[in-house]
Amino acid sequence: MCTKFIKKLRHRYVVNQINRIELPEFENTPLVRKSIVFTGRVQKVGLRLATYKLAKRLGLTGWVRNRPDKRVEAEIQGEFEKIIFLVDYLKSIKRAKIKSVEIDDMLISENEHSFTLVK
Repeated sequence: MCTKFIKKLRHRYVVNQINRIELPEFENTPLVRKSIVFTGRVQKVGLRLATYKLAKRLGLTGWVRNRPDKRVEAEIQGEFEKIIFLVDYLKSIKRAKIKSVEIDDMLISENEHSFTLVK
């Protein structure tokens, strides 16, 4: 019971935090797709939810999920500047301790129209 309550509070906190971000004016940049892997204390801190909510606000597509090796993995597609903004924001989250971020180029997925949080 206590764990569910804590998860609910964390969820509400993350959503409110993302909704309060003042988004900058972005230059139009080319559409890209990136594979991103976050290493460190990145699970059970709301990183997936923050990625999902901010990606949706930015109009990005793709997915984010926890990996069995305690890392968080995402494939994100959209304008390059918006993806960099998202990664920089996630690196600034104090409750997570991101030690490293691996970013690799991928081919564009033509038929993708939303962002998914994979459980």
